[in-house]
Amino acid sequence: MKIHIPTPLRVYAGKQDVVDVHANTVGGALEQLTSAHPELKKHLYTEQGKLRSFVNVYLNDEDVRYLEGHENAPVKESDSISIIPSIAGGSASAISPEALAEGQLPELTTDDLIRYSRHLILPDVGEEGQRKLKAARVLCVGTGGLGAPLSYYLAAAGVGTIGLVDFDVVDLSNLQRQIIHSTPDVGRLKIDSAAEKLKALNPYLNVVKYNTMLTSANALEIFKDFDIIADGTDNFQTRYLVNDACVLSGYKPNVYGSIFRFEGQASVFATEEGPCYRCLYPEPPPPGLVPSCAEGGVLGILPGLVGVIQATEAIKLILGKGDSLIGRLLLVDSLSMRFRELKLRKNPDCPLCGTHPTVTKLIDYDQFCGISPVEKTSMEVPLKNGIPQITPEELKRRKDAGENVFVLDVREPYEYKIANIGGYLLPLGELPVRAAEVDRDQKIVVHCKMGGRSQQAAEFLKQAGYQHVENLAGGITAWSDKVDPSVPKY
Repeated sequence: MKIHIPTPLRVYAGKQDVVDVHANTVGGALEQLTSAHPELKKHLYTEQGKLRSFVNVYLNDEDVRYLEGHENAPVKESDSISIIPSIAGGSASAISPEALAEGQLPELTTDDLIRYSRHLILPDVGEEGQRKLKAARVLCVGTGGLGAPLSYYLAAAGVGTIGLVDFDVVDLSNLQRQIIHSTPDVGRLKIDSAAEKLKALNPYLNVVKYNTMLTSANALEIFKDFDIIADGTDNFQTRYLVNDACVLSGYKPNVYGSIFRFEGQASVFATEEGPCYRCLYPEPPPPGLVPSCAEGGVLGILPGLVGVIQATEAIKLILGKGDSLIGRLLLVDSLSMRFRELKLRKNPDCPLCGTHPTVTKLIDYDQFCGISPVEKTSMEVPLKNGIPQITPEELKRRKDAGENVFVLDVREPYEYKIANIGGYLLPLGELPVRAAEVDRDQKIVVHCKMGGRSQQAAEFLKQAGYQHVENLAGGITAWSDKVDPSVPKY
């Protein structure tokens, strides 16, 4: 039988996407897998031998947790097992009952009738459906890779009000996938750039801009004015925040999408009849296990595929038509151009939407996702997992002073060609076999693009006995921002 390995875990399985095993049970199949690839075991199982809560295992399209016998469930040679780690029936209309009341839906203007004529001739949309779209209020959390196609198609379809939450500015490296922005927008606030494009596409659109980070302090206040929340975020803290705020706001549908390299996921969470994101992933993965798109990369087309799926689901919810992705997880593999579907169940023991919820208010999501507050030593040097974090300014001071500091660059060779600060190139994946190239007696500052990979490298070196290892906080991106703007960002 075949075990499908997701992208984040393939590095621990010989870079294979499918592994063939021969077993009689799910547990036996996973045991064969981890015996052949021991590095996988710690990512799939706890020290007590239980499957980790942020990893789901499916036998064909059924979650093993709901099968009789769980890991002892029998398997056939023709079966397949899918490992699904967390990555960053008919539908009732999502429009409020008050808006659906007779006479409350907005009328269509003559321009509307012309603009949406291809909708109006669809029996499942028609004039009433287009009026529902005009009345709808959809909040897009993020105006990046997913938010760009998502908001564009919602605006084109005639959704009356679109909210945009973002605090970032447009960077040149965004343009490979964030199609709502263009080259002249580099340096502008993303919400300003996005709002301008949306209004150019549909001048009758009401755009509400929130130039802020979504937090536990403001999420409920922002969400209250919208019918549907579309999650276009790229980190686990905000993903859990969006999910929890949707449930605590009275089950506002959470149209979910996530992307990584060549793969994507989509679903609709946080409805009364279906599961929430916590039902699928009760806990987040450890920090650093699943890199962001900035660290791990993403095919530029992929956000378009997944973002359009999100827009489709939002429009179906507004119209109250079709079969939504409530209770289903859609998996997208752009390399093979295959779509797979897995069943999701509402977990009665879910701490948020279960029968006895324990999460009744928004929490500290940094802490929940294992992102600890920065420690301080007596010298006031920030620490992360025991590794000193130095600023770009401090590294520059040491270099200018002629101090003997060894800068270790753990990025890939192509990244080094784009931008470098003269460090010794040794990619993270090669570090275990090439660590001897680094002198143990030197003072080492490790850097990557944004600080994630270099933190892993620094922790590895420390465990290997290197005594003087520091991490460059923010990586070469922070160096460009704070020390030398001539160093390209990518």
